[in-house]
Amino acid sequence: MQPEEILKKYWGFDEFRSLQKEIVDQPLKGKDALALLPTGGGKSICFQVPAMAMDGICIVVSPLLALIKDQVQALIKNNINAKAVISGMSKKEIDITLDNCIYGKVKFLYVSPERIVNDLFLQRVQKMNVNMLVVDEAHCISKWGYDFRPSYLNISELRKLFKTVPVMALTATATKEVVKDIQEKLEFKEENVIRKSFERENIALVVRPNEDKNKQLESIIGKVQGSGIIYAYSRRRTQEISDYLSKKGISVDYYHAGLEMKIREKKQHDWMVGKTRIIVSTNAFGMGIDKEDVRFVIHMDLPDSIEAYYQEAGRGGRDGKKAFAVVLATQHDIANLVSRVEGAFPPMDEIKRAYKAIANYLRLAIGSGEGTYYNFNLNEFCDRFNFKQRGFLNCLKFIERGGYLTSNFNQKTLSKILFIAPKQQLYNFQVKNEKYDKLIKTLLRSYTSIFEDFVQVNEEEIAKRCEISIQKVTQYLNHLHKNEIIQYLPTSKQPQICFTPFRIDVKEVRISRIHYDDRKSVAIKQMNAVIDYMSNDRVCRSKFLLAHFDEKKKKDCGKCDVCLENIKKTPPQQNEEFEGKIRSKLTGNNLNLDDLMLALDDDEGNYIDVIRLLLDKNVIAYNKQNELYIVK
Repeated sequence: MQPEEILKKYWGFDEFRSLQKEIVDQPLKGKDALALLPTGGGKSICFQVPAMAMDGICIVVSPLLALIKDQVQALIKNNINAKAVISGMSKKEIDITLDNCIYGKVKFLYVSPERIVNDLFLQRVQKMNVNMLVVDEAHCISKWGYDFRPSYLNISELRKLFKTVPVMALTATATKEVVKDIQEKLEFKEENVIRKSFERENIALVVRPNEDKNKQLESIIGKVQGSGIIYAYSRRRTQEISDYLSKKGISVDYYHAGLEMKIREKKQHDWMVGKTRIIVSTNAFGMGIDKEDVRFVIHMDLPDSIEAYYQEAGRGGRDGKKAFAVVLATQHDIANLVSRVEGAFPPMDEIKRAYKAIANYLRLAIGSGEGTYYNFNLNEFCDRFNFKQRGFLNCLKFIERGGYLTSNFNQKTLSKILFIAPKQQLYNFQVKNEKYDKLIKTLLRSYTSIFEDFVQVNEEEIAKRCEISIQKVTQYLNHLHKNEIIQYLPTSKQPQICFTPFRIDVKEVRISRIHYDDRKSVAIKQMNAVIDYMSNDRVCRSKFLLAHFDEKKKKDCGKCDVCLENIKKTPPQQNEEFEGKIRSKLTGNNLNLDDLMLALDDDEGNYIDVIRLLLDKNVIAYNKQNELYIVK
């Protein structure tokens, strides 16, 4: 099938968006490609369509477990066979999943970067008919990137195994040095970057240095109609802001990764369908969210980097209509950002103390614990070993980056079941154990592939269908597990930690310079860029952001707070002079903007602010042919 036919059959779209077709064509020609598309630019279509057009399976590496789950579910919903190998899966689950990828008709295998170096994975993947390697969030492979993940360097192992297979790397944000680094790390056969401008012309960028943030927040929400997102740094702050706005009669809810999965899903759904107008969230909210009618994105605290801010602000105005990206920042917020960055790099002795404390808490002797997940009570641990939670979690990040352990904090998934008994044995068991018959039949009717692969199950739903209690369902499932009828992997509501290699002596723990010193240098550079952006009152904010991504913009945007202030400062006589020339060119003529600028001989963009001012005052307007004309 041709790419356009695949797009229509599986996704229901008649045509590709701008640049999508060019990107889709690259792997079909056998070329490596780096696609730079802004948030909401339809990156997944760019690799999913060509993968469907080729024989074999596409391997997708992604660091975002929530996004992996969303994409796998979306593909399955579109009748495309997709699987995932991520942290938290048992060896048996991984074994079955990889077998299905070798011998079944699986088209997409999503994998977290940590899993690539697993011996079982590397042995099995060599037997697969791989048609393409995809690296999502590709900036994570570069130490110069704002979200460097050392585990992404494992992708080189896959590249060695599949040297002739095309690679597609995708990201929404990358500076010039990161673009170069990505291609080198992924061993591109030749440089090949396809990019879309980072500019979002419909978004007005604003910074408000107001000490009374709540009052300013109310004012914005009152003036700007429609849906919105408010970002705050801490979980506690999201609830505080939500409670404050709720008391003012505003339709609002809060969201963060510490909430139960069901609660998060309901909050997200209510906001997506418009039942809730505003969502207040940490940066846990947004990945994979594609709501078109977001009219404002407000940051109550400073983001860690320009890249992170650009992605979050870019969730506004995806329908192409005007939206606002507002930062409410004070000098106090700048001091908090500096403190946050400093705290993100604990002293090396503190990192080692955390490693030893984890091992002691889990009662692991040196040489033990490899590959086993242990429940981990964060509050109890911090109290017992005298850690502040945020400080400990910062230590944990470096221990994980060093490859010493993995954690699955905030991953709360449904339970999983696989029938392992042969059908004759299962039949005999049902005959001899009548009380389990209805449960077994319900499982077999509800989950068609339960003999071939682990399936996610919901004990509450099963209880309703069987008309028994959840406790009874759990009891029966555990009994079936003990009798080797099924494998039952119940969900764990507690965070878990797994030592990747066995526990070692703390003296042997080493955190490399690339994981610590280099990252600290990058973090400070990113922090300073954010402070410069917030403190700037001279350069058009759109120009400032685009320059960060090495993109030049000749003309000011005319709608950010800096541009609007500059318009006010423009001498009235100069405005009158410019307005007169604009009126003269449009008298008796309807011209599009480019032709008008050409007629005015305006290479420097001197007239653009006055044009926008006249549009706002309805002195001039656009007709249906997108041409400007004089209204009055």
